[in-house]
Amino acid sequence: MAPTSVTRTPVMADRPLPDDCELIVPVEQVAQALGRELPKPTEIIGIAEPSIARTGKIDCYHGIPAGKPLSDALLVIGVSTYADDVSAQQRVTESVEAERQAGAAVADVPVAKQRGTLLTSPQELLLIGSIGKSTFVVRARADLLPAEQLGQVLTGFAVQSMTQPIS
Repeated sequence: MAPTSVTRTPVMADRPLPDDCELIVPVEQVAQALGRELPKPTEIIGIAEPSIARTGKIDCYHGIPAGKPLSDALLVIGVSTYADDVSAQQRVTESVEAERQAGAAVADVPVAKQRGTLLTSPQELLLIGSIGKSTFVVRARADLLPAEQLGQVLTGFAVQSMTQPIS
């Protein structure tokens, strides 16, 4: 017997900038993917930056050790919006090139039905990409999870970060 109801599946899309980390990747989903709970993330709401055509930004810093700076977070998930598609793509290109110059290995990877760039260094993995006027960034310390799991987990977080909840 065929199903009679339609299941709506969330799809990655250029979305309005969320104003809360729970609307990007819920804490419960982070804990489930990592197999452990981390404290509520520190949210940093970025301001518009006309020089790079950025119209807004939110970064969620997970697992910052007590008394340590944001840069010591185990995981960072961020979404930014730009004035147009070209500006968003340009920002990704510049970020990828800066990481490449710093010695990161670069790989083009699938992110659901989109593409992203995975940058790998001994210290961290960074998955970055754009959809329309929005960009996603997921950065994790290399020792957060076993190497064979980490890329897949970052991809899941990237997909979630660019998926607007279905109401």
